[in-house]
Amino acid sequence: MKLRMLRCLRHSKTHTHDLESTAVAATANTAEQIKQQCNDMQKKFQEPIKILLLGTAESGKTTIIKQMRILHINGYTNDERRDQIPEIYQNIHESVYQLVQHMTILGLEYQSCASRNSAAYIMSLGETAPEYMDEEYCDHVMTLWNDLGIRTCFGRSNEFPLLDSTKYFLDNFERISDYDYIPSTEDILHSRKVTTGIHKITFRVKIPKTLGGGEQEFRMYDVGGQRDQRNKWIQAFEGIQAVLFLISCADFDQSLREDPLQNRLQEALNLFRGVWQNRFLASAGIIVFLNKQDIMERKIRTGTHIVDYFPEFEEFCNSPQAENYFDECDWTKKFIKQKLIDITQEPVKRPSRNKMDYSKRECYYHFTVATDTSCIRKVFNDVHQMILHEHMSNVALL
Repeated sequence: MKLRMLRCLRHSKTHTHDLESTAVAATANTAEQIKQQCNDMQKKFQEPIKILLLGTAESGKTTIIKQMRILHINGYTNDERRDQIPEIYQNIHESVYQLVQHMTILGLEYQSCASRNSAAYIMSLGETAPEYMDEEYCDHVMTLWNDLGIRTCFGRSNEFPLLDSTKYFLDNFERISDYDYIPSTEDILHSRKVTTGIHKITFRVKIPKTLGGGEQEFRMYDVGGQRDQRNKWIQAFEGIQAVLFLISCADFDQSLREDPLQNRLQEALNLFRGVWQNRFLASAGIIVFLNKQDIMERKIRTGTHIVDYFPEFEEFCNSPQAENYFDECDWTKKFIKQKLIDITQEPVKRPSRNKMDYSKRECYYHFTVATDTSCIRKVFNDVHQMILHEHMSNVALL
């Protein structure tokens, strides 16, 4: 009996020792796994994040690039600001030239003989801005912008191509025409130059200390949004982790410059469908900026309604999902967002090579005003957090 008990005790001690050894080994393995995951995460953070900006022309892509420079690099020196003057002058001249040209096309009348003389002067210069804004030129521009006929023409600018920055620059024309003028940050954000080819900006963003600290490098690519530029997009697809798609919510009542019969917002929706279903971008995260909320709201409050261009808007307003929306501006932006959501739920015509399940793919939406630095700062912080979250998920830390 004693012998049997001794054997039992020896077996019990051996078993306990085995369990302790197993626990120690498991703990060591877990620690090693965590260490490996942390190393993988650090390696992931050391890799640059490549973001591709896509969208139709004049949706605000280049403005986002400018904001990244303001927020994450050192902005613009005075010399760099002066370099922007010809572009701003050209924006102003193009705006005035288009308004004068369409006064005749729309059959509108000037308020005075002085305005008619100013219009003739502007037309005599052609479409290119003068190198310097002399007193004569400035007087003619001010006369025209103060003319009631020109203001009526501006109110019908959805009927012809006109820069979104027209009102901003002409309202600030007296300051801009000053001899010692140096463009402000806001002036630079409102200026526009047609993007051709592919442009890149590189910047670094701090990683939260809770994730190990340090900095994350971003490479952001801007490509032209005109139809004749889109064939170049595929050149920038390789290695892209995220697509930032911009859509102008203010474009619902306008047509394309290159195709007057095509509604701009509808063109943007069609383009988004192509991006969402593109098999070369199947593994990239998709972030949508529903941009130009300020211009959209201004249009609605001055009597322009999306239902005149998208009749299905009326049915949307009567749907249960629209019950919590407060006014037409709110309904309009949610209607456009729903259009995008519906596209993400459509069957994919050409699945990706890796047979990705699109039903599990997420799309992130933000309502933005690209010229508002505080708005873009907040939104980009959210985007950065989302990308970090994706990185951590990829190394199984979440």
